[in-house]
Amino acid sequence: MNIKINNNKPNFLIIGAQKCGTNSLYNYLIQHPLVAPSLQHEIHYFDLNFDKDLKWYRAQFPELEPGIITGESSPYYLFHPLVAQRIFEKYPQMKLILILRNPAERAISHYYHEVRLGYESLSLKEAIAAEQTRLQGEVDRIIQTGRYYSFNHQHYTYKARGIYIEQLQNWMSIFPKKQFIILKSEDLFSNPQKTMNKVFQFLELPAYSSEKYLQYNSGNYSQPSAEIYQELVEYFQPYNQKLAEYIGINFHEIQADN
Repeated sequence: MNIKINNNKPNFLIIGAQKCGTNSLYNYLIQHPLVAPSLQHEIHYFDLNFDKDLKWYRAQFPELEPGIITGESSPYYLFHPLVAQRIFEKYPQMKLILILRNPAERAISHYYHEVRLGYESLSLKEAIAAEQTRLQGEVDRIIQTGRYYSFNHQHYTYKARGIYIEQLQNWMSIFPKKQFIILKSEDLFSNPQKTMNKVFQFLELPAYSSEKYLQYNSGNYSQPSAEIYQELVEYFQPYNQKLAEYIGINFHEIQADN
């Protein structure tokens, strides 16, 4: 079968962060009549499938009628140290969508996600304590080889993924800030229509109202002890302060819906 390749695809990427509502955001976005979904969910081309060629990647998107755009969501992109440069080399004009969440809440949600997947056997307290050891040397190996896959870096980064300031500084040293829109998951779920209107405007799409704003891929779990939660809050506080100074986004230490 011959697959026609459109060199302009994709038009946007949701790059993260994981467990911040990327699944819901993407599903809300593709409800718009001028947005076509990718042919598979979470393509992960620029992080896990970069051994394949660009023709393979472009074939993961549908043929488009005039006026229709398409894109994908792969929440590991934001955190992977090589992805920003890889995307820039292929798509320097790419529109980049980020959604961030209170990082203490994100870390807890991430932990229980790994437990559900069967990848995490430690307790939450043990997993947080083990993170530094599990990640020892992993980022350096990813950067040095360009092909090294780190299971620990993808799955056991409960605290590291919540240091948004470092990830954004990396991306914004490569892409101009005007190519980003940065959302808060708390805003998406408290006022989805208002938040989506911002996204549609960013993508130069007409406003669109949907009757369905369900939460996708949400997890149900008991809240951790106040001690562990406070430990995470204190850990992220200086990074959150730097983030607020850098892009004006503040996170308050409140319980948020998953």
